[in-house]
Amino acid sequence: MPNTTSEHPAIDLSRVHLIGIGGAGMSGVARILLARGKTVTGSDAKDSRTLLPLRAVGAKIAVGHAAENLELAGELPTVVVTSFAAIPQDNPELVRAREENIPVIRRSDLLGELLEGHRQVLIAGTHGKTSTTSMAVVALQTAGMDPSFAIGGQLNKAGTNAHQGTGEAFVAEADESDASLLRYTPEIAVVTNIEPDHLDFFKTPEAYFQVFEDFAERLTPGGTLVVCLDDPGAAALGERAVARGINAVGYGTVDAVAAHPTVPAKATILSSRVVAEGTHAVLDLDGREVEVILQIPGNHMVLNGAAALLSGYLLGADVDKLAEGLSDFSGVRRRFEYHGTVRDGQFAGASVYDDYAHHPTEVEAVLNAARERVVAAGEGRVIVAFQPHLYSRTLEFTREFAEALSLADAAVVLEIFGAREKPVEGVTSRVITDEMTIPVSYEPNFSAVPDRIAEIAGPADIVLTMGAGSVTMLAPEILDRLRG
Repeated sequence: MPNTTSEHPAIDLSRVHLIGIGGAGMSGVARILLARGKTVTGSDAKDSRTLLPLRAVGAKIAVGHAAENLELAGELPTVVVTSFAAIPQDNPELVRAREENIPVIRRSDLLGELLEGHRQVLIAGTHGKTSTTSMAVVALQTAGMDPSFAIGGQLNKAGTNAHQGTGEAFVAEADESDASLLRYTPEIAVVTNIEPDHLDFFKTPEAYFQVFEDFAERLTPGGTLVVCLDDPGAAALGERAVARGINAVGYGTVDAVAAHPTVPAKATILSSRVVAEGTHAVLDLDGREVEVILQIPGNHMVLNGAAALLSGYLLGADVDKLAEGLSDFSGVRRRFEYHGTVRDGQFAGASVYDDYAHHPTEVEAVLNAARERVVAAGEGRVIVAFQPHLYSRTLEFTREFAEALSLADAAVVLEIFGAREKPVEGVTSRVITDEMTIPVSYEPNFSAVPDRIAEIAGPADIVLTMGAGSVTMLAPEILDRLRG
């Protein structure tokens, strides 16, 4: 049954102004609003390739923030949307909105409005939200369900991060970083994993864990909580949910399923192995054997694929078509995104990839996936250029970052990307590099990184740029440098 009720007052979405419209999340909801025929205006600090397609379909966008931007459509908006974490309260557009008594809401509130009337599939967890959501979308599209979706990254094949579909389902990421996932009322709630993060907001791990407990209570009547049994935090959430009478099911490897018998397993990974085409996996989906070949490497991607497959199955989609869609999934921008291979010369066979990983667990998963690739190839090493994201996260997980990065063969570590945080006196990326156990170069000069990589890379190596900040811009530069 589509969800048609809301505990929140209705918001007038006839004219919507989005501050920071070029962001991954904001641009997605803007795209859906435009598809629904709404008037959309917005602003961003700088121009970007994200703004071009929005302008092309009718959005009026200003570069730079100013009070008059609220009148880009010729009249004031009915609502202003902002990211409270990223946009300062003295932003002139926010100030003007308050002066004009225009409602100001979060992106999550807007997404909650857009979800109304749909069968809501919300993907939550500390890691893997974007990949799992993307896999579920591609699988459902192949199964002919044409879901609406909002993703925190661009699907490689579709080239977009959001879509207004014709089907009943709406698949979206549920962001826990500011507890905004509690705005939603899902029919299917997937939790990929839970471990402490965003402690700048939550302050304690206990408060962070609690938001997922509360999320499990947000299910619609008859809804299903889906948890990863290979993750201790998600598995424990599932066990507690079952004990409280919540309909919870699990997915995971054979050993994990056996270790958590109180959570009914609906998707069990029977085997997985690296083959030339990717990772071949065999799953038991509620008593039916299903085979998929995932193009994106890593055991974590097999788990994400299992979650996507199970979500589609619970929605009633054709299982064979879901599996076909998963096998056709070519990835998301910045998730083990392939940039190219050097064909000849000193670095012949070296390949460059880019990944958004910015938490130690994500770093570990991506580097292990890269290791699988070089082992399967029988040659090469794993080289990483890593940019820490946020001073608070760097200080909280210094040792864990050092251990995870040491899974590479060699590394270049850039200076911390502060994003919304101000620099902390005396804190640099050296706090990580000083604890690493592999050859590592601390390189605060952003433009010097391609040369540092060229000094340590060799033929057939996998070179990864990694982090949630500006390091992504270095992937093509590194590839050009290696190509000479």
